[in-house]
Amino acid sequence: MQPYQRDFIRFAIDRGVLRFGEFTLKSGRTSPYFFNAGLFNTGSALAELGRCYAAAIVDSKIPFDVLFGPAYKGIPLAATTAVALADQHQLDVPWCFNRKEAKDHGEGGSLVGAPLAGDVLIIDDVITAGTAIREVMQIINAQQAKAAGVLIALNREERGNGELSAIQEVERDFDIPVVSIVSLTQVLEFLADDPQLKQHLPAVEAYRAQYGI
Repeated sequence: MQPYQRDFIRFAIDRGVLRFGEFTLKSGRTSPYFFNAGLFNTGSALAELGRCYAAAIVDSKIPFDVLFGPAYKGIPLAATTAVALADQHQLDVPWCFNRKEAKDHGEGGSLVGAPLAGDVLIIDDVITAGTAIREVMQIINAQQAKAAGVLIALNREERGNGELSAIQEVERDFDIPVVSIVSLTQVLEFLADDPQLKQHLPAVEAYRAQYGI
């Protein structure tokens, strides 16, 4: 595990973004942990989140020309990541996002920011069913651009209704890499090393044994 990954897990727990207990997911599954990126909701939290995304991008070595943040949650993620890439890594990369509703005045259209062109790195918080990514792929294709990959915060490493996870389905269907700041494997490693949090390890391991990929 890289230092930025360990820092991210600690930061997510401290912010209440990553919690342990008993949570009913939209899928109907009862999960022993819950991840809510919407709680990265202050300036300092967003700045730290951007640094983690930027570190994961550099670590992934995925070549790209522009960052794309899908509306709505991806917009601040792409913005803070672009800032962190410039501040921390001296990489001044363009970024853009889409509007949910196209405008017919002013800037017009459904895209805001840098041109959506070349190789596009998509930034989002999680991939649950892959539906949002499929919509993004249509936007990218409509601009004659090409998806370079997807970066998310947490890979739950959990299969859907079939044998594959939603992330594996996206990788298979679009032939692009999906990388994450951290995966459930690293969360388990973190729990095992932490005397206070180790109590949650059996429940998370049991959940993974049942639903993991």
